Amino acid sequence: MQAQELRYTSTDYTASVAAEEYIRRYLDADRFLGYCKECRNYGSIWACPPFIYDPLVRLRPFRNVFLIATRIEPEESYLPLACSRDLIRPERVRLESRLLELETQSGGLACAYTGECLHCPEGTCARRKREPCRHPELVRPSLEAYGFDISRTLTDIFGMELLWGNDGKLPKYLTLVCGLFHNCEKIDY
Repeated sequence: MQAQELRYTSTDYTASVAAEEYIRRYLDADRFLGYCKECRNYGSIWACPPFIYDPLVRLRPFRNVFLIATRIEPEESYLPLACSRDLIRPERVRLESRLLELETQSGGLACAYTGECLHCPEGTCARRKREPCRHPELVRPSLEAYGFDISRTLTDIFGMELLWGNDGKLPKYLTLVCGLFHNCEKIDY
């Protein structure tokens, strides 16, 4: 199926949490780094670990985390898993653009999404050639890449379950979770 044929609805849910509490309750870096090491992107794209910096050093200066959970519900049921990219990509483009705006407005640090980078064609990240990122102003690692438990975040904070595909089919809905670490009193989404 082509992207233009897929019809879906998306809904954004937001929550604010104290950064210290979010780090304490949801960071499980050793566990999630283990999962990252099993991924084909590990060490080959700049949005994925291992990082040349300590993520906690970057996150600890911030008092708050603004979280966005986006639920994507295809209109058709029983779509093949291969359709997930076509459903997720337009939402990632929309959300990552908004995250970068919020980052600029707040002086914070955005955490985008896991998976492939949106800014270089697949398989062409400069990291593969041991070169600097071509788009450091745009690329933001995901909460998962930093070691946060997205399933628990969804369950505890948003009251949603993270669903997985089964038998080569997409689940009823897909969920993206991103965040913005910041020091503002409030983020206007």
